Amino acid sequence: MNRQTTLAAAAVLVLAACQSEPIEHENRIIDLWAQNLTAFGVYVPNETPPTEEQRNTGERPPPTYTRGGGFRLAQHPLYDFVFLNLEGGFDLEAVRVIARGLRAPGAIGRKTLLVRIPSIESDGALAARQRVHDVLDLGADGVVLPHVRSAEEARLAMSFFAEARADVWSPSNPTGEILAMIMIEDPGALAEVEAIADTPGISILACGIGSLTRALGGDREAAEAGNQEILSHAKRVGLPDMITANASNVAQRIEEGFLALLMQGPSADEVIEIGRAAGGR
Repeated sequence: MNRQTTLAAAAVLVLAACQSEPIEHENRIIDLWAQNLTAFGVYVPNETPPTEEQRNTGERPPPTYTRGGGFRLAQHPLYDFVFLNLEGGFDLEAVRVIARGLRAPGAIGRKTLLVRIPSIESDGALAARQRVHDVLDLGADGVVLPHVRSAEEARLAMSFFAEARADVWSPSNPTGEILAMIMIEDPGALAEVEAIADTPGISILACGIGSLTRALGGDREAAEAGNQEILSHAKRVGLPDMITANASNVAQRIEEGFLALLMQGPSADEVIEIGRAAGGR
């Protein structure tokens, strides 16, 4: 074997070795999914929750989010991602301060920041498009589109990311870093789940099971059946599925194959510890 042939063979071996190694992402939950491991996260907490009197009257003052709150989340060793829910009231400054807090020196690991914006239906496509651009510009790792009503609307939602020139991770783009999450929460959308799941470029497919339950007149069994149907289609196309979980069902959700579990409230850390143990982490 001459020198040129030897070098060519060595190059092939190096290339093969590189291709067999797992891709390392800045958005670390993608690498967890590559190992079939579940990622755990929490809702970003409102720093001024309603008082008891406000709860009794149904009053809901605007939530408060701060850089300090983001930094406290950044220092928590159990969290892989945080979920900033702005569906009920979009606040770009909240994205700014939470992103800055999460990226401040002293963070433990790099937490993935997902931001849920209002639906296309609620405020229109132009507003949703601009919000996707703005949220990503401020440093979020992904945007969540709730109440996607059809395959056509799913394609519209994905066009927002393309227009923002976001490098969206998906099975067809395994080196991407940005996450595009589509939520199915309505019976009409559930009827189109197969076509929605087949929409190119989606990163995460999820059921908003609380909203779906309400839309089905409180029928929890029917909503859970829909949730499982969405999960089956997510698996079919190689997408992770996110769902909320608690201490009584977190191990079950991992066994079912959910790759992202979202917690909230004072028991969140305990639930994540149970989930990590059940998921081999």
